[in-house]
Amino acid sequence: MINFSAIFSIIAFRLKEFFSEYQYSLLAPITTNILFILVFITIESYHSLSIESESFVYFIAPGLIIMIVAQESYDIPSVTLVNMKQIGSLNDWLLAPISRIEILISLLISSIIIGFIIAISNLFIFSFFIDMQIYNYLFFCYYLIIVIIFFSCLGCLVGILFNTWDTQSTFSNFFVIPLNFLSGTFFSIGYLPENLKFILYYNPYYYVVSFFRNCFNNDYTFQLQQNIYILFFIILSFTITAYVYFRGYNIIK
Repeated sequence: MINFSAIFSIIAFRLKEFFSEYQYSLLAPITTNILFILVFITIESYHSLSIESESFVYFIAPGLIIMIVAQESYDIPSVTLVNMKQIGSLNDWLLAPISRIEILISLLISSIIIGFIIAISNLFIFSFFIDMQIYNYLFFCYYLIIVIIFFSCLGCLVGILFNTWDTQSTFSNFFVIPLNFLSGTFFSIGYLPENLKFILYYNPYYYVVSFFRNCFNNDYTFQLQQNIYILFFIILSFTITAYVYFRGYNIIK
């Protein structure tokens, strides 16, 4: 039987931790995105920049939102688990009447809530600089959840398999950040040379960013084939992470 009380307790604990450290967990990513948007607004005021017949700033704003959500979705669970391993408090969760799969579900649900808080906060701040309007709220939420689940699964996997901060930051620097920057956040695929377009065509995260950006346009159309491709990787990442938690690999330091 699912221990809903324990799941709720872990979610409440993580939300309390998130808000108690708001200067790092919330203000820091918002400040980063404000700096990005101010830089590009300044550049656009001096140069006529446009992507696919629209303002360059309006083009990159949705990508900045989903980029910071992806980064925080990886960082928060991985940092939490590595820190708990370092101080030995993860053993308290393992001794509690809750399975490791339920721990994983708790971490994912709390990451989804935190990710939405970060996304909405950034969207609110961006509204002071540019005129942003969501035309499709359903897919706005859908693609946010997909991004959060994928990067949270990666964070949960790294946090449970490894015990050091070096490994946690290595995955961030050599996988999460390059994946964000090679997702079409700052550029359109039409501007890439033909021999480099495969980097985006075979990158499911590129389609997520592209479809999320389309939620801010009134001509959004649902692409079934690409969305099945995206879901395949989301299900695969969750399955691998759930299997590792179920088997209990390297749980105790």
